[in-house]
Amino acid sequence: MPSLDRQDNVFVLDLGNGENRFHPDWITAVGDALNEVEKAEGPRALVTAATGKFYSNGLDLEWLFAHADEHMDYVVSVHELFARMLSLPVVTVAALQGHTFAAGAMFSLAHDLRVMRADRGYWCMPEADINIPFTPGMAALIQCRLAPQTAHEAMLTARRYGGVDAVAACIVDRAVSEEAVRSTAIELAQAQVMKAGNTLGTNKTRMYAPALATLRDTTNPLG
Repeated sequence: MPSLDRQDNVFVLDLGNGENRFHPDWITAVGDALNEVEKAEGPRALVTAATGKFYSNGLDLEWLFAHADEHMDYVVSVHELFARMLSLPVVTVAALQGHTFAAGAMFSLAHDLRVMRADRGYWCMPEADINIPFTPGMAALIQCRLAPQTAHEAMLTARRYGGVDAVAACIVDRAVSEEAVRSTAIELAQAQVMKAGNTLGTNKTRMYAPALATLRDTTNPLG
C-alpha cells in the first residue's frame, strides 16, 4: 500500500512495489496522503514514486470485473483522484522509475512535473489497443496536459514512449538514469517548496477549470 514520508520540505509518497493498480483501497490511501500534504503548513512540495518494475499499471481491471455493479462509483473515484492531484496547492513531481501505463500515465499527467528513467520502461496509454474508450474526464485531463499532436498520437496509436522520446514529446520533463530518478524529482520539488499555498491552488484551479469540471461531473462520468 502507498506510504508517505517527508524529506525536509518534500513529501514523498511511495505508491508501492507491485503494479500499483487503482484498487479502491489504494485510491483511498493515496487520497489520505494528499489530505495530509494539503493540510500541512509552511513550505512543501510532493513527489510520488514507486519501487520495482512499475510506477503504475493503471486501473484494477480484475477488481472492476468482479464488482461490475460498482463501476460508476469506481470511475468517479478515479476521476476525483486525478482532479485532486491536478489542483493540489503544492508543486507535484512524478518520479517514473518503471512502466507507467493507462490510468497510471494519466495520473502522472496530473502532476506538475515528471522525471522518467531514460534507459528502460515505457509511458503508454494502450486504450486504443485494448478497446477501452477514454472517459470524458480522462480525455480532458490528457488534452489539457499534452500538446495536441502528442495527445493525438498517445490516445489514438497507443505508442509506447521511452524516456528520451517522452522528453522530446514534452510528456516528461527529464529523462535520467535509474538511480537518479527519485533524487532528481526531489531536487525539482525542493526548488519549488515556497510556492505552496492558496495562490498556487487557485492558479491551478483556474488554469485547468474545464478539465476539472469534467473530471468532477458525477452525473455521467462515462459519457
